[in-house]
Amino acid sequence: MVTRTVLSSDDIDRAVTRIAHEILEANTALQKSGTKNLVILGIPTRGVLLAERIAAVISRTEPEADIKNILGRLDITMFRDDLADKPTKSITETQIPAQGIDDKVVVLVDDVLFSGRTIRAALDALGEYGRPRAVRLAVLVDRGHRELPIRADFVGKNLPTSRDERIRVQLSETDNLNAVVIES
Repeated sequence: MVTRTVLSSDDIDRAVTRIAHEILEANTALQKSGTKNLVILGIPTRGVLLAERIAAVISRTEPEADIKNILGRLDITMFRDDLADKPTKSITETQIPAQGIDDKVVVLVDDVLFSGRTIRAALDALGEYGRPRAVRLAVLVDRGHRELPIRADFVGKNLPTSRDERIRVQLSETDNLNAVVIES
């Protein structure tokens, strides 16, 4: 197996910072405030870690932001269409901020956008918790090969790949290393 690093730790940090600022700018244009009616939901596992990093940047940029009322996690396990293929997926706790998601701008955060099926499952899961004003998508890597008409609003890196290649996102919280590698 050949591996090639495509994003270093510094590259990931820059991408997360840029995504956080783009989220604030987009929300300011819509809500007249960077964090007003904003909810950021990470998709387990690495999407949650990236959402936490994005929220940390937002809290440094907007000191009045109450991250506890902005940040959450959305488990999509039971909404996946591949449960028969991956029955051992463990369910994690969904945590929606106390303010809920009704009439809020919800930003879903995931590590890699590939076929779009994970995000479709996230949209289905989101419907169980309320009706957002808008749903946006932030991903660290968009690798193409969409099977559904889904696109990211905020992208750290567009990385065209072949279907035979695998993108592995490594984050220090779980992998003791920050990097994005392509395995072929």
